[in-house]
This record gives sequence, C-alpha cells and structure tokens, in this order.
Amino acid sequence: MSRIVRVGLVDSGAPPVQCVAIEATAAFVIKEGRPERLDAAPDALGHGGAVLAIVRHLAPMARLCIAQVFRERYIATAAQVAAAIDWLAEADADIINLSLGLREDRAVLREACRRALEAGIVLCAAAPARGAAVFPAAYEGVWRMTGDACCGRTELTCLMNGQADFGAHVRPLPGGNARTSGGASMGCAHMSGHIAALLARDDAPARDDPDARRAWLLRQLRQQAILRVRN
Repeated sequence: MSRIVRVGLVDSGAPPVQCVAIEATAAFVIKEGRPERLDAAPDALGHGGAVLAIVRHLAPMARLCIAQVFRERYIATAAQVAAAIDWLAEADADIINLSLGLREDRAVLREACRRALEAGIVLCAAAPARGAAVFPAAYEGVWRMTGDACCGRTELTCLMNGQADFGAHVRPLPGGNARTSGGASMGCAHMSGHIAALLARDDAPARDDPDARRAWLLRQLRQQAILRVRN
C-alpha cells in the first residue's frame, strides 16, 4: 500500500475545476507591509494549474495543498513566499514545490526554508539553466531543479553542477494554458512529481529523519537518471 504524500505548491493557485486531491488552499498577499492569509482565488494565470497537472500526472496518489502567491501578475515578495512555506509546513507537506525564483536573498525567506528543512520537508525550487542564481533555489539544502530538453515526460537527469542539481522535462502537459511556457519552472514541477512518487513507496524513510530521507532520495534519483553529469 502506498504511503500518503502531501505536496505543497507555491504558485498562482489552482484552476476552478474541482480536484479531489486538493486538501487545502490559501492565498498570501501583502497588506500594510505584512503578509496576510486570504481565501484563494481560481488560478488566473495558468501557471499553478500547469504545475498541479504535472505533479498529479507523475504522482496521482499525492494529496495537494495550494498556496497562492501570484494572482493577477507574476509578482510576489519574499515575505509572501515565506508565509506560504510556513503554512504548508503546518499543513504537514512532505514536499514543497517552488516553481519560482526571486533575485534577492531575504532573511524572511531564508529562515522559512531553514524551518521547513529542519522539519524534514523536501524543498524543490526552480533554478535557471544559465545566469545568476535565484532564491530559494540558492539556499543550502534546497534542491535546485531546472528544465532539461534531453528529458522525456518521465525522465530526469542528475546534473549536480553550478546551476542545478537535477533536470527534467521542460514542457507542461498538452492541453494546458497556452500562456504557460516551459523551462525551469516546469522542470521543477516534474521533479516534485518524481519525488512524490518515490516518497509514496513503503520503503521510503520517514520524515522524522531528514538526513536519511534525503540520502535515500538522492540514491533513488541518481539510479533513475538517464544522464549523470557533474561539473
């Protein structure tokens, strides 16, 4: 029997079509300079819906918690993302997918990631294949995920280089929002799906031993990789 695995998605929300796998939703906005939790609105951008569809495709058993930080535009602050991570940790997420990247290091985001990692949560964040590092992918302990054009839908590559740790398929599922492009954010979603499927296995280590769980996941992902490159 598969274990229950909860995947938290920090993104633009979920589409209005009801998904029985969604356990909880919330939106995080900035009011008077502070993050405030509100009811989530339907995904108006399509990005969150594309990420959700990928995770569900690769890990259909996963239960989802949706933290909306993008609403009308692809703009979010470190405080919003940090509040979303803390809420997902309270919701007992095993994995948090962050198909986003902020240019500046901010203490509030760094500390939220640290708390989640100490709680044994796997953090998967989008990392560009080229150029400057982004946050939270650049934080120690966060897995840097990118898109890799070499990968099919169910494939991954183990990179472990200066830009990213893993790469995966770059495109959303067919039939999604035409405005949603591929790249690191979709690669990150695929990697979260791969990891969710692994954590559902009966032999996966429990979350209360983060080091053992991370080491086990790393072995499994390396075994699955179609290409292993270390620069």
